[in-house]
Amino acid sequence: MRLSTPRVTPLERQDWTSETEEVMKRFERPESAGAGKVANIFKTLAHHPALLRRWTVFGNHILYKSSLPAREREVVILRVGWLCRAEYEWAQHVVIGKREGLTDDDIERIAIGPGAEGLDPFDKTLLQAADELHHDSLVGDETWSRLAEHYSTEQLLDLVFTIGQYTLVSMALNTLGVQLDDGLEGFPADGPEPSA
Repeated sequence: MRLSTPRVTPLERQDWTSETEEVMKRFERPESAGAGKVANIFKTLAHHPALLRRWTVFGNHILYKSSLPAREREVVILRVGWLCRAEYEWAQHVVIGKREGLTDDDIERIAIGPGAEGLDPFDKTLLQAADELHHDSLVGDETWSRLAEHYSTEQLLDLVFTIGQYTLVSMALNTLGVQLDDGLEGFPADGPEPSA
């Protein structure tokens, strides 16, 4: 973790107002995942219920209603988490990515980046797009053309906004010092350094 302690302490249930309680209901984990537990990102943002309520509308589109195939969405989210050194984001989306079909080898290649050996050609294009947006705030013409061979205009828009959403989230997680939830593993100790 880039910060070893939170700058904004997660707000525990006993400190929630009635407004906070109303917003937080949707973030409680189901029984199979520890009933009643709420992830640290949401408990941190509980300090600002109006922001949390409005941000989750957009976040829910990106995560649940996007036109991108779920596996491909997770490729770019993990790459953004890696590039931003957002360990919380990485840890959460390793779990989600595996649920959507990513293997341990895929995840290792995502950390290495578009130059990793054995990458699926389209995964390489997705990683290249994430890297270009991260480093230059622009997807270059060559990468855009390769994306457009596979994606509709709607999917291209969802891709750019997914990378942007998770860049925003990574910045917030890092700056606020959101700590890993119980049971999650952060970056691999022997993983590659993010490319400059």
